[in-house]
Amino acid sequence: MFKRLRSDIQCILERDPAARSAFEVLTCYPGLHAVVLHRPAHWCWTHGFKWLGRFISHIGRFLTGIEIHPGAVIGERVFFDHAMGTVVGETAVVGDGCTIYQGVTLGGTSLYKGTKRHPTLGRDVVVSAGAKVLGGFEVGDGAKIGSNAVVIKPVPAGATAVGIPARIIPSKTGESADVTEDAKPKFSAYGVTQEDDPLSQAMRGLIDSTAGQEHQIALLWQAIEKLAEARERDCVPSDAQRQEHFEADKLNQLVGK
Repeated sequence: MFKRLRSDIQCILERDPAARSAFEVLTCYPGLHAVVLHRPAHWCWTHGFKWLGRFISHIGRFLTGIEIHPGAVIGERVFFDHAMGTVVGETAVVGDGCTIYQGVTLGGTSLYKGTKRHPTLGRDVVVSAGAKVLGGFEVGDGAKIGSNAVVIKPVPAGATAVGIPARIIPSKTGESADVTEDAKPKFSAYGVTQEDDPLSQAMRGLIDSTAGQEHQIALLWQAIEKLAEARERDCVPSDAQRQEHFEADKLNQLVGK
């Protein structure tokens, strides 16, 4: 028990630069208190003491502002950072090393008892503030859920989900969310990633494609003009665009490139 508690404290010290000492974490971090209280609640729930498990969970909610159903499975080194208003449903599974911020809901969309209604988070998943993960699907290892995203479908390992409903930004390597240039991935607070919104990526692709097409058209007209001069015959229309005018750089700045 004490070994696991030390592990929980250490993971908070590693991920929260505001944490100054183990004593401060032990006495002043409601996320740690919520995890510690969940363990006896979960034991009671799985050993037939349903009411007692719910009552301990209720006390934990009152003291910490974090509501974890006693039936939920919480792994090791899970950090509820701030996490006021966070709700973890009955059949939810939170893997080792996950980080969950304030206002997160791991909720269910099914009304059938005894079914898997809530999500399963893999290892080292980051769920940012205000995100809603709804349904009995899996979020892969190392995935990131952006702030206020509404996730209603599985997220592959290492991917990032943003938007309402959430759109998936796949990982370049398939192992991490590409949040760092280092060979060894580092923890990213609030799931902030160097990747951008997929709609912005699509706009940038269209801008680059349009600029390239204009460049090719200008080259073609210039070649035709040279051929016409060689044959001493003007076959280039007066309105032919021999120069490039597409302001790709300006448009890229507008979409944040």
